[in-house]
Amino acid sequence: MSCHGEIHGVEIRTSAEAGNKRCDGARAARASGFRSQHPSPLMLRLSDVYWVCWREIKRFVGQKVRILMTVVQPLIWLLFVGNTMSGLTRNPFAARILGVDNYLAFMTPGIMIMTALFGGIFGGMSIVWDRRLGLLNKMLAAPISRAAIPLGKMLAAGLQSMLQVTIITAIAMTLGVRFACGVPGFLLILVIVFLFSCGLSGISLSFAAVIKSHETLMATVNFLTMPMMFTSNAMFPTEAMPTWLRTIARWNPLSYAVGPIRTLTTRGLVWVQVAPGLVAMFVFALVMSAIAARQFERSTG
Repeated sequence: MSCHGEIHGVEIRTSAEAGNKRCDGARAARASGFRSQHPSPLMLRLSDVYWVCWREIKRFVGQKVRILMTVVQPLIWLLFVGNTMSGLTRNPFAARILGVDNYLAFMTPGIMIMTALFGGIFGGMSIVWDRRLGLLNKMLAAPISRAAIPLGKMLAAGLQSMLQVTIITAIAMTLGVRFACGVPGFLLILVIVFLFSCGLSGISLSFAAVIKSHETLMATVNFLTMPMMFTSNAMFPTEAMPTWLRTIARWNPLSYAVGPIRTLTTRGLVWVQVAPGLVAMFVFALVMSAIAARQFERSTG
């Protein structure tokens, strides 16, 4: 009951603060001599997205165990899986295929995207819980755009993934991984992760708009995550895959995210190799944002 009450309180404060912000914007417009006494529709839409995102971030910050797991999970992957496979680079043939002399450097970009994958794909779970607790009906009854609900949740998922990747970077550097891209390249890594996470959460939210059962949605997203992870270049290079699996990996969105991040990590800011993946992630996030917003409006209309 305390958790429900806290979230309900957040909803009330969010609506009230959003209303105050809009009123302040109208007053500022009048004081500046603008003819319109109300914010523009675009500003209202952006305000709606912001407050939905703010609610998700506030809920994330309040979940201490979840924050702890964002540190423990990549640490386990890097410590145990990374060190277990580190012997591959002792083989000259394997080292040539991997393109690095340290398997952790090859694996770290994959761990970054895998973390964003699970964080983004499970973003639709919040819709199911909001629907079960009655909070979704309150949000739908509020004077906000319905498309702002999935867009705000996608924005929050992207920001959370950026935080997780920052933590993974710190852990990897502690374990001896050296990033060749420097600070500008790291910021570009965060952008790619943000776009990828937004796109994946858009897929999850599109399913959550029509799937009412928590168990069914969990089974659906699990069915998506495992094939996406193992048919990509997150853990192993595509050169070591059979032809049919290599073809699948080339069309896997996860590969388009891992590729430029791995280039930034091991080779630096090589735009010829980074730009295609960056553009692909931007298109992926844009398309899934439109689909998620459209699907949510249709299912709740």
